[in-house]
Amino acid sequence: MPRQNPSRRIYLGLVLVLILLMVASVFFPAMKGLPDPSADLSRSELLLITIGVGLVAYGGLGYLGYRISLGLGFADIWDPSVSNHDRFVAPLKVGLLLGCLMVAGDAIFSRLHTLGPLPHPAFPVSILASATAGVGEEMIFRLFFIPVWMWVLSRPFRGRHLDVLFWVVAVMSALAFSAAHLPAAPLLLGVASVSDIPTAMMVEIFLLNSAVALPAAYYLRKSGFLAAAGIHFWNNVVWHVVWGAFSGAGG
Repeated sequence: MPRQNPSRRIYLGLVLVLILLMVASVFFPAMKGLPDPSADLSRSELLLITIGVGLVAYGGLGYLGYRISLGLGFADIWDPSVSNHDRFVAPLKVGLLLGCLMVAGDAIFSRLHTLGPLPHPAFPVSILASATAGVGEEMIFRLFFIPVWMWVLSRPFRGRHLDVLFWVVAVMSALAFSAAHLPAAPLLLGVASVSDIPTAMMVEIFLLNSAVALPAAYYLRKSGFLAAAGIHFWNNVVWHVVWGAFSGAGG
């Protein structure tokens, strides 16, 4: 009897892990300075909303993108043609390198404005935040966003020019991913609104986030979702966990 591909079970396991991480975040907020959602909701209501968002918004949309991705030739989550080196080791190396580049980039850009370095979650909550972002943000901005928009944009071309469309959508994903960090930025940076963020810091936010988003997109297509999530997680380990603790910029 042939062995079944475990990709769907792995995906379900990742959704459950993500929900647990999100529930833990209710008790241990990652960043000080952000509004406390529990101020207007009971803890049980907040937990129910968190679980619902994890199942529907992350798990459901991610699964839709996952199913579409298979029809577009993306690697499966546990694709037998992908080696464990490409699935785990290469993303580890890429993520650590990107984390170091983000530290260097932040050191350069922070000299170009008066707001200082970008803030980080406080240690050890930064570990929880890094894992949550590595799984959840990749489900939305890579696993869902890229295949769905590739499918939409490929309709007029009847399946042709997929390589070009992939990179077009990967750039769209990187821009959307970067922009998603803006709503909380004024509170974290101590400014009144997004319009008060210096141009240099705005460039930094988009440049550094895109530097993670584009390699993650490439590895999603080439080596599957675990590789994309691995790049994001290991980048965050260097950027948020190690550098955040070392630099004293943890919130």
